[in-house]
Amino acid sequence: MNKNILRAGVAKSDITIDSKQAVIRDPLYAKALVLDNGETKIVIIAMDVTAINGRTVSKDMLYDVSDDFLLNLRSRIQNKLKIPGCNVLVNASHTHPPVRMLCDDRQQIERTFDAVKRAMQNMTEVRIGFGVGHEDRITMNRTLRLKNGKHWTIRHSNPCPPDEEVAGVGPLDPEIGIIRIDRMDGKPLAVVYNFACHLLFGDTKGSITANFTGIASKVIEESLGNDAMALFLQGAAGDVIDTTFKDFNRVRDIKPLGNMLGLSTLEALKKIQTSENLKLNVISETIQLPRRTDIPECIAKLQKEQTELLESLRFMSLNFKSFLPLYIKYALNSEHPADYSYMYLQKKKIDSDELASMDTVIRSNIEKYLKNIYAMEKLTRIQDDIETLKKHKAINDESGEETIAAEVQGIRIDDCIIITSSAEVLAEVGLNIKKASSYEHTFIAAYSNGYMHYGAPASYYGKEGYEVTECLLAPEWQEIYEKKAKEIILKI
Repeated sequence: MNKNILRAGVAKSDITIDSKQAVIRDPLYAKALVLDNGETKIVIIAMDVTAINGRTVSKDMLYDVSDDFLLNLRSRIQNKLKIPGCNVLVNASHTHPPVRMLCDDRQQIERTFDAVKRAMQNMTEVRIGFGVGHEDRITMNRTLRLKNGKHWTIRHSNPCPPDEEVAGVGPLDPEIGIIRIDRMDGKPLAVVYNFACHLLFGDTKGSITANFTGIASKVIEESLGNDAMALFLQGAAGDVIDTTFKDFNRVRDIKPLGNMLGLSTLEALKKIQTSENLKLNVISETIQLPRRTDIPECIAKLQKEQTELLESLRFMSLNFKSFLPLYIKYALNSEHPADYSYMYLQKKKIDSDELASMDTVIRSNIEKYLKNIYAMEKLTRIQDDIETLKKHKAINDESGEETIAAEVQGIRIDDCIIITSSAEVLAEVGLNIKKASSYEHTFIAAYSNGYMHYGAPASYYGKEGYEVTECLLAPEWQEIYEKKAKEIILKI
């Protein structure tokens, strides 16, 4: 093969669980893209799974992909297909399972390897181009900024904070990173698209689904035709959520979200020009990220707040049965809640203040009841945070190690670079990497080549956001990771 003539092949395997009891909305895939320029071979695998090697570190909450999956898959690719294991990128879309959703461990290896093998068998000369799309209608930063300087994360396991306590929302990266791969006759072969979105609940029925990125991929593939394949790479989505995540006024429907993402990708794809004979390179290095040691202090701080809130739950006259009709009545007419306005005028005419006095007492009781409700809502979040912190302390303690090994991989395709992270990095971290890169197109592929829960910016620690509570890493991790990512960008 001539040097620098770029060839590519794609294939996919269904990795959905083999079970008649499972409710499957759409199949889950392992999609493989193989690139070869005569000097370097690279494999990009996009999987509709929650995490790669996440079983032990999540204490079996993310059960589907075993801890030795990546090592076994890479070893097999290296031994059978002669592609170095460090040249293989495996990305998890982070679609969440309502139940176990994948075929068994052995079949996961077999089917994913088979996709890579078939992709190699179908290699053809290609032209590649890069571009970006934009989609800011379907996602938002889920960690709210409060007026007291703390964070509050939008989740279904805790209520949202009172509106008057919210100061703003955090940063978001609306960019869709796109790699367009065409056959030499101009017909599309593959589209790799990178976007930050947290694929939590697919629908209200709890069906197995690739979520709205699965729909987006189908929209792209059906629009392009020619057996083109769309491979989704998850981005820096640790603190990202879809805007309809907590909408209780409509049935949850992921189809509109997928349609919008797919169509926005296609709109940008049309503007991308392709070229041939592009440079290809990969660098993979391992860093040691420090585990956090501040969890006991965090728990003690939350327990102190918990005690203060519990002590505030006293001297309440109303119960829910009496509170609700009073609350509605006083909300309907704050000036004359107890009776018609003419009765207030009549009482005033005879120098009686009994209605006004009654209103003062009732308003005080309503306000007290509301304060207790807000205290209860905060207690709910605090108790969940305490249990989460205890779980992560146990994970770190059981490891017996002060650090976590993390792979940082950089894949360069001419003037486009993909930088990986094994953590659920937050939007700010991804934006930092992009800002520091000298490449025209820099894409962040988080949830890749391993899993270690969240990667929050150091400045977020102590602010009680969920992504820090659910984090195994000390705040120093960010500087170490970003430094290594920038080094790889400079070297690659």
